[in-house]
Amino acid sequence: MARPTDKPIHRIKTGFFERRMELAKAGFISGSRMLTHSASNLWATPEQREANNRKMLKEQALYLVSELGKLKGSVVKVGQMMAMYGDYFLPKEVTDALHSLEDNTAELAWPAIQRQLLSELGQAKLDLLEIEEKPIAAASLGQVHRARRIKDGRELCIKVQYPGVAKSIDSDFNAIIQLLTLAQMVTSKQAFDQWFKEARAMMHQEVDYLKEAHHTQFAAQMLAGDERYIVPEVFSEFSTHSVLTTSYEPGLVVSDAQVLALPLSRRNHLAKASLDLFLSEVFDWGEMQTDPNFGNYRIRPGGPKQPDRLVLLDFGAMKRFPKQFLDPFRNMVSAAHQQQRQTFIEYAIELEFMRADHPEEVLQNFADVAMEIIEPLAQNNANIPDFALNENGEYRWAESNLPRRVAKKASQASLSKYFALPPKEFMFMNRKLIGVYSFIKTLRAEFNGGTILSKHLD
Repeated sequence: MARPTDKPIHRIKTGFFERRMELAKAGFISGSRMLTHSASNLWATPEQREANNRKMLKEQALYLVSELGKLKGSVVKVGQMMAMYGDYFLPKEVTDALHSLEDNTAELAWPAIQRQLLSELGQAKLDLLEIEEKPIAAASLGQVHRARRIKDGRELCIKVQYPGVAKSIDSDFNAIIQLLTLAQMVTSKQAFDQWFKEARAMMHQEVDYLKEAHHTQFAAQMLAGDERYIVPEVFSEFSTHSVLTTSYEPGLVVSDAQVLALPLSRRNHLAKASLDLFLSEVFDWGEMQTDPNFGNYRIRPGGPKQPDRLVLLDFGAMKRFPKQFLDPFRNMVSAAHQQQRQTFIEYAIELEFMRADHPEEVLQNFADVAMEIIEPLAQNNANIPDFALNENGEYRWAESNLPRRVAKKASQASLSKYFALPPKEFMFMNRKLIGVYSFIKTLRAEFNGGTILSKHLD
């Protein structure tokens, strides 16, 4: 969640017809614009047509994003999720525009939040708390208020879901499907349909705060005794399906100047903890918090006798992975880790990233891209360029320029004609991995991740 900066809004449009009409109007206007554009583009040269199409697509995307941003609720959350995963089924111009939805942080005014708290908890429980009216964070589905339990002064965080959000999810999803179809923005219907089915289920899970409470307690149990992490304590007596109350856990964002000024050894400690957590979720827990937003993490600097720690704030978007995916995926990663190209290709075919009848050159190109992606987690430094290593042979995450090198190699490889839609589980896993890479890069850490990965593969 982001800090609220805009003027408070007093009401969220959650009525089915009200929201559907707003989105239908946007879709109709967008579709009309596209028809007009297509007609005017008939006589353009191929070069002009390409330039006009790009310009029109960008304008369309910005218009639709501005309309989505007015509604808040699950519409905005879907837009934010599409910004993360849209590379699989939307043009780049659209995903670029959707990222601006992450800045939509207007809070809901206190009277509306107070009514929601009264409805969910009742006056007797509210009398036990002192709640700050100004939220400390606001997002598309709800906002967070700091509070204090009167009897002992315990500091709490209360996450309050916006009224009517849960009931509008399905209608919002259907309306967005219609909107994107009218605007002719979907590049891969198969990927779009597959992702939407997963995203819809994920959204219903995210608005069930009792499930999030369970996932938070599960993570606390799995990480019990590990001093690298702090998981908030859940206060069940002040929690419902629409209200989640936890301990207040202060910390700094990863980009804070105080964090970036820490010595390299301490930044490495935090970065390794982030990577180890991700690999634990995938290979040990079998379920993962899929939202890579930096707002879901804080850093609590330690002292002379206490280590720096990661504060883990949000477990609403947990996803469990089936064994029939995880077992071959573990084997595929292990093969890439050990630079066993043929074994890697065999498991990639089993998971349907590639097909056995694809040309050998295509299969080898796919292996090349994968080997580069896993570069920071490789078993040894044999194939890592010198500029990506420091004088001690440790991987320089920020200076490695890995994302750009991977993108260049993928675009040069003869993959596009043969590239199959990856397993839906990989869509979520890949986006989280990118988030972990970005987190470590922000810390400007320098270490080899291969030993951490080996521990989980063993």
